[in-house]
Formats: sequence, C-alpha cells, structure tokens
Amino acid sequence: QVHLVESGGGLVQPRGSLRLSCAASGGIFRSRVMGWYRQAPGKERDLVASITSGGSTKYADSVKGRFTISRDDAENTMYLQMNSLKPEDTAVYYCYAEVAYFPYSRYFEVWGQGTLVTVSS
Repeated sequence: QVHLVESGGGLVQPRGSLRLSCAASGGIFRSRVMGWYRQAPGKERDLVASITSGGSTKYADSVKGRFTISRDDAENTMYLQMNSLKPEDTAVYYCYAEVAYFPYSRYFEVWGQGTLVTVSS
C-alpha cells in the first residue's frame, strides 16, 4: 500500500555531493525506522544509514562523516545528503521503511525501486 519514490540519483564527480530523497505515500501510516541501502556491482546489498522515529541514526563505517540521513515526518520524506563522494560509493541506492498502518501495530518492510548513483570523473 505504501510506495516509496526515490529521487536525486545520477552522475557526480569525485568529491562532489548529491542528495537523495525518498517520499512515502499511499496511506495513513507511521514509520519507526527508515533507511538507505546500497548495492554495488558484484556486492551484497548493505545498510548505508538508518534513522528511527526518535531521530537516532546509524551509519556504515564507510560513509561516516560524509553522509547524513534525515527524515521529515510531516512530509513523509527521508533524505540522504552525500558529501565528499568517492568512486567506491557508486551503487544502486535503495530506500526502505518499516511501516504500520493506523490503527494497527504490525509493521511491514517496504522498499523503493532503487536509484543509481555513479561517482566518476
């Protein structure tokens, strides 16, 4: 029922910046955690960053200090600000959210379709 729509991916040079957005729509819901995963060619899909409803964040070691995750619950949107990008950041980035539909308490995991980020000169 809930759909995640990503935007902001594309081609960027090393040391450049991008901001990814993930907008959730499709129902009245709450999300206790949202996050970003990425999958590089030949690699597993790994967690990049996550944020809880209380604002607690977690980052992969490879992006600490460079990426910032945030969420705007009023707009049902999550962001990933990516600075000082490296070629190693090249991957398909996936938005995910763990959501429950009011007034129910069971949570479901929802994924976006992914957006490609290419860091290259």
